[in-house]
Amino acid sequence: MVEAASSLDALQRVRAAVKAHFGFDGLRPLQEEAIGCVLAGRDALVVLPTGGGKSLCYQAPALVLPGVTLVVSPLISLMQDQVAGLLEDGVPAAALTSALDRDKKRRVESQLERGELKLLYCSPERLVGDGFLARLERWNVARLAIDEAHCISHWGHDVRPDYRMIGELRRARPDLPVIALTATATPRVREDVAAQLGLKEPTILVGGFDRPNLCYRVKPRGDILQQVLEVVARHADRAGIVYVQRRADADDLAARLKERGVRAAAYHAGMDPSARESTQERFLAEELDLVVATVAFGMGIDRSDVRFVVHASLPKGVEQYSQETGRAGRDGDPAECVMYYGGADFHGWKNLIVASAKEALASGVEGAMQDVDDALERLSDMWRFATGATCRHKGLCEHFGQAFAVPPGGCGACDVCLSELAVEPDSRIVAQKILSCVVRCEQRFGAAHVCDVLRGASTERVRRYAHDRLSTFGLLKEHPAPKLRNWIDQLVGHGHLRVTEGEYPVLVLTRSGAEVLKGGLDVLLHAPAAAPSRARRKSLESGSVADAEVELSGADADLFERLRALRRDMARERGVPPYLIFNDKTLREMARLRPGDEAGLLAVKGVGEAKARDLGPAFLAAIAGT
Repeated sequence: MVEAASSLDALQRVRAAVKAHFGFDGLRPLQEEAIGCVLAGRDALVVLPTGGGKSLCYQAPALVLPGVTLVVSPLISLMQDQVAGLLEDGVPAAALTSALDRDKKRRVESQLERGELKLLYCSPERLVGDGFLARLERWNVARLAIDEAHCISHWGHDVRPDYRMIGELRRARPDLPVIALTATATPRVREDVAAQLGLKEPTILVGGFDRPNLCYRVKPRGDILQQVLEVVARHADRAGIVYVQRRADADDLAARLKERGVRAAAYHAGMDPSARESTQERFLAEELDLVVATVAFGMGIDRSDVRFVVHASLPKGVEQYSQETGRAGRDGDPAECVMYYGGADFHGWKNLIVASAKEALASGVEGAMQDVDDALERLSDMWRFATGATCRHKGLCEHFGQAFAVPPGGCGACDVCLSELAVEPDSRIVAQKILSCVVRCEQRFGAAHVCDVLRGASTERVRRYAHDRLSTFGLLKEHPAPKLRNWIDQLVGHGHLRVTEGEYPVLVLTRSGAEVLKGGLDVLLHAPAAAPSRARRKSLESGSVADAEVELSGADADLFERLRALRRDMARERGVPPYLIFNDKTLREMARLRPGDEAGLLAVKGVGEAKARDLGPAFLAAIAGT
């Protein structure tokens, strides 16, 4: 009974600290459970979607517990932003990274010696360097938080060998309670993370994977420049990220977008480090609206007001897709996620995965072929998601092992439920013609050739193999090539066709494809609907999630923009990203409520006592001057 009362008292103190420092009136249910584990000194594994408030699960209890919370994080930029944000909120925190010079490193260590810090961030590889482990006890490190914990799993999509260093810390300090956190973990990954970290009877907390404020759309890729420009136009002057597969694509697309007047820049691992860092800093400082990037960009980006994420090609797994789309709408306001894909994406990733595995095998890396099997399985899952026509929110949730009941009227926030995919009325007949053509071509040719035969194209290759004499020649000549290719992609996604491996992949009929051909199995084929009218486009931008954002108009909208400008100026002076001052949602609430004093400012969600004292006068003056 005494222990329960003590825990309740500690939780009350946490709530008060969260209100004082972060300006939040309460905790979400899973946050409260996770914080309860930390307060009780129990191990926990927490899986919450991007933007679900994972950081608060270890930051909040650190404010009221004795000792230092050591946070292991994978990227320097991510650590720097988190520390800068905590300092703005009046929380004593620091990071020990390779980016620090000797004097700054000594300053942090002196703070630790004097007991002045509550949170210390470091990278996993630092754990076993410079006698770091030996100093943890002297620094009164009392608990361990592991961010992006999926990186330690054999089955994770982003396994990082340096995360194995955490095992050294666990062996050296088995007394330290651990909270491991991630946004992307299937049930198998969760089990592996717990095993790899040696968690002791951990409490496993899994939040809902659904992000209802995100609207998902998946479309065949055409003129990608025009397609990206259409998305940008729907979110004028707002932040976005475009992911591409290759470095050359990032450079080319960014250059062409800049020519069209978009404040865009490229980001990829092949760039000079200083240029890459400059792009990231300019994006965080709101000097850029758009970054065109390879997957090298994203994990360290904590900008909360990203309004759209575009994939210009198929990601290599649903986990990656979920993590990358998770960069959008972290502030809870509506955001759009659009994927453009083609059959070449699947084969490009597949060839790269197989080639990398062969190189690893030749170098003597154990388990290389098992890794390639896992990677190809993840790629196939991604392909089925892209070519399928079920609710996108349902598909994502079920991938991560959670049920999702689609409401009677649909989720209202994906292309499928918004009826943006048109059903081909003659789906079975069209599918049978395509499958028949694959058989007539003796299952020895790829999608491009089959498409040429169906369209009645008199190419040199078609004539050479006498395929212009086949009964399927010209059977679907009334349909444009992109639509035919997409239908073939859908049949592959449904499992009715299989694409062989090798340098020259060909289409092969599967058992279910044979059933469709014989009429024993039904099939539905979809095509993107015609572009909505301008009047309807506005209502479809974020589906039914539009109500999640408080729409401002007139003087309130003008004030919101002035507050955003003030935020940019203050961020520039302090050398921090603008979102660390206040996010858009907080500024929007200020513009709507127009507080006149510090007490009114503290009533705005996201304004804590430290920011009210430090930043409040400038924002109150801006509001009073309207």
